[in-house]
Amino acid sequence: MIATSFLEISAKAYRQNIRYIRSEIGPKPTISAVVKGNAYGHGIAEMVQIAEKAGIRHFSAFSSDEAWLVKHNSSKNSEIMILGMLYHEELEALIKAEISFYVFDFERLEKTVEVSKKIGKAAKIHIELETGFHRTGFEWEEREKLVQFLQKTKEHVILEGLCTHYAGAESVSNFVRVKNQISVYYRFKDYLSENHIFFNRYHTACSAATLIFPETIMDMVRIGIAGYGFWPTKETYFAKLKDLSKTNKNPLRRLISWKSQIMSLKKVKMGEFVGYGNSFMALKNMKLAIVPVGYGHGYSRLLSNSGQVLIGGQHCQVVGTVTMNAIAVNITQLKNVQVGDEVVLIGKQKSKEITVASFSESTQQVNYELLTRLPKDIPRKIIP
Repeated sequence: MIATSFLEISAKAYRQNIRYIRSEIGPKPTISAVVKGNAYGHGIAEMVQIAEKAGIRHFSAFSSDEAWLVKHNSSKNSEIMILGMLYHEELEALIKAEISFYVFDFERLEKTVEVSKKIGKAAKIHIELETGFHRTGFEWEEREKLVQFLQKTKEHVILEGLCTHYAGAESVSNFVRVKNQISVYYRFKDYLSENHIFFNRYHTACSAATLIFPETIMDMVRIGIAGYGFWPTKETYFAKLKDLSKTNKNPLRRLISWKSQIMSLKKVKMGEFVGYGNSFMALKNMKLAIVPVGYGHGYSRLLSNSGQVLIGGQHCQVVGTVTMNAIAVNITQLKNVQVGDEVVLIGKQKSKEITVASFSESTQQVNYELLTRLPKDIPRKIIP
């Protein structure tokens, strides 16, 4: 079976990104590779293989189904941590498999201890604190009850981590809010320590916090988007710009390329409409290439009449409405184009490049959103 498009994932680029992150955090902190959202669209199976070969031995998944995928694809018995969703009926299997998970409320904490007692095995847990993100985490007002519970049940849980999540460390507009969160975290940490509650790892930093809030680099950093070669935002990049080498102003390398091929060629006369409706009319005689990729494959309908691809090393514009399974591309200016020629949707061709950021600018999607919308059934090829 041959798919209409495929993704190439560069292991070399990932190694470069990890080297850069390591240079920022020093030799001691653990790097946890965040693989939620199908590894930001790159594929969990592929990224576990790439990351372990790059020396990564810790992975963060959002949900239990993602965690099991990591477990299934790990060849190094790497540590696995669930940041969010799991079902109580899964706790026994997760504890037996030594998969750690966030605990952010007493319901999950009590159920975890109950299951731990039942099977006679301590659960590896990370206590998540509410510091100002207001999504999940134990509140400051719950600190006494939390301490009492942990002191009574210490033989049934292994306190793997004390953690929190920042509310937009990638944006300067959130600077004060993030600084306040850091203060709340340390206040909570000090209180727990004073009551003899200690953790194997203290961790709070995502990609953006790791890069621009060095005080958040503790025993572990949770690296998501930066590991895949993207700055969390332009602001994050500009904040680091002065510290970057003059010879290498962008140490992060994108892993992903998206490629297809020309399915058919079509001539259109001046005055004729292209595709559904009348959103595009040919103002001169044109030649089009039809590419078998559409919104059903993650190529946004918002790129109608504005998206670009690379054919023959040249930028070619999408004309007409992006359909479920195909786009039409203006190749009037090109010569010797044939059915089967390579089409680059994201990536490089000769001296030209189309970045994920260019999609974001065209459609107002952020890098994260476009990447995670790439369907799981698009084949992914690891490029060494």
